[in-house]
Amino acid sequence: MTLTVALAMLAGLVLLAVVVHGAWTARREQPRLPQMAAGGEPAVRTEPTLAPDPHAQHADHGDLGDPRPLPSATLRRQAKVDALIDAIATITPESPVTGDLALQHLPGSRRAGTKPFHIEGLNAETSDWELPRPGERYGQFQAGLQMANRHGAVNEIEYSEFVQKIEAFAEGLSAMADFPDMLDAVARARELDAFASQHDAQLTTVLRANSIAWSVGYIQQAASRHGFVPGSVPGRLVLPAAEEGAPPVLVLAFDPQAALAEDPGHAALRELLLSLDVPQTLESAEPFAAWQECARKLADDLDATLVDDQGQPITLHAFAAIGQELDRLYRALEERDLAAGSPAARRLFS
Repeated sequence: MTLTVALAMLAGLVLLAVVVHGAWTARREQPRLPQMAAGGEPAVRTEPTLAPDPHAQHADHGDLGDPRPLPSATLRRQAKVDALIDAIATITPESPVTGDLALQHLPGSRRAGTKPFHIEGLNAETSDWELPRPGERYGQFQAGLQMANRHGAVNEIEYSEFVQKIEAFAEGLSAMADFPDMLDAVARARELDAFASQHDAQLTTVLRANSIAWSVGYIQQAASRHGFVPGSVPGRLVLPAAEEGAPPVLVLAFDPQAALAEDPGHAALRELLLSLDVPQTLESAEPFAAWQECARKLADDLDATLVDDQGQPITLHAFAAIGQELDRLYRALEERDLAAGSPAARRLFS
């Protein structure tokens, strides 16, 4: 073999290696796409999931404090003013008034700054506290201003706004309004906020791609096998709760810009956030076990590594330590009559 031929063959091998490496690199940079079944539809496997009922109708809450509309009877139960977390004003009309009149004079916004408030009437027939309804008569009303939430404790400005709105409501009913002392209410709010700050917990793990990035469709396909459904906010998939109208058990989040892209199939994603909002979910639903199991299964399906917010891998020992801390948190919330997943806890930690 002549030197010229040998050099030509060597050059050809080098060129082939470059082409192969380039193709491999290009493929590595392309996001994984969902598997397609015959007929061009994405392939979906039927497997056991963590969702309690894969055929049930659920809704994402967008943020956890904004549930979808519920039947009126359910709404009346959930909207109860609660002395645990509300500063309560009483409104007493001279004589029973109709629900229609009360609805006509309700404040346009039942918020004072960042704090919501509820107005309920004492039904003259049933003696039940409920949201005012047309055709009913009410001998008394109460308004409860939520003293704290994740925005902090109620302050003097918010309390004054609450007083102004309730006084206007009372005037429309020819009623007298009686309010708790502002300084006392603000002091109680700060104490409640301090407790909430010390006993809040939102568990989050990062799923980081080991090699090939993912497309939005690939993530959705993998997550759907474990019970996740699209959320109402771009870039969110949720594992619905069994309880009607309850916040989702888990949230799987990714870059919303990828979800809004003109061609989501070409948006390469390398990180997902799997989170559990502890105070929002009943302990009996075993949300921590669901969070841990989902994290592991998704990591396997997506070829990802579980890391914390510092980029450190999460070990089995770390999961066990989190579980122990979580048990202490649940007991502390119960002792305060704010058990995780209860209506009061969901309102306080929102």
